[in-house]
Amino acid sequence: MSQPEIMTIEEVASYLRVSERTVYDWAQKGEIPCGKLGTAWRFKRKDIEAWVDKRLNRADRKKGDFVPMLIEKVLLPGRIEVMEDGAKTDVLNSLIAMLADSPQVRSKEDLSKGIYHREQLMSTGIGLEVGIPHVRLGTVKDIVMAAALVRNGIPDYESLDHVPVKLVFMIVARQDQHAEHIKLLSQLSSRLKNAEFREQLTACKDSKTFYNLLMGK
Repeated sequence: MSQPEIMTIEEVASYLRVSERTVYDWAQKGEIPCGKLGTAWRFKRKDIEAWVDKRLNRADRKKGDFVPMLIEKVLLPGRIEVMEDGAKTDVLNSLIAMLADSPQVRSKEDLSKGIYHREQLMSTGIGLEVGIPHVRLGTVKDIVMAAALVRNGIPDYESLDHVPVKLVFMIVARQDQHAEHIKLLSQLSSRLKNAEFREQLTACKDSKTFYNLLMGK
């Protein structure tokens, strides 16, 4: 499914994995490339992608809006599950349980409520067989991630392109870790845009192979 060249606030928020209010505020302040069609904000996809790349490159040169963050630092091999089938709730609950056992997460109840509340607002199935459930919480000490491969797909994930989700990456961050959160989402999304790479991931037979492939080993 081709991506729209002109995006709405809702689509930009979904693409950047931030709230619609955040995108609206950026537009009002002129912090993000945009224009108005009547009373509605509109965004060119190529401009948004260039804007994200510029901010990420700036972070590599100096400490600023973004804090360098690598997937290797937040995803451990033991927090990956490979399964043949699974409903959305089963997969989310499995990832929640894995993260609840990590030292970074102090409340499994808060984590579960936060993840499911986010899904009620809008499904985190971003398309291309990928789902990225995520939340920022006050009871989280530091950013952390877990992943699942569902080889036959999750038919009830309600992805944006209506394709069953096979790759699920759950990201949990501290309430004030907005920059790290966006950096990690951007790095992950950038890797997953490659169709060949996604096919290699979905073909993995076990979590070790999946982890090594994701890390480029």
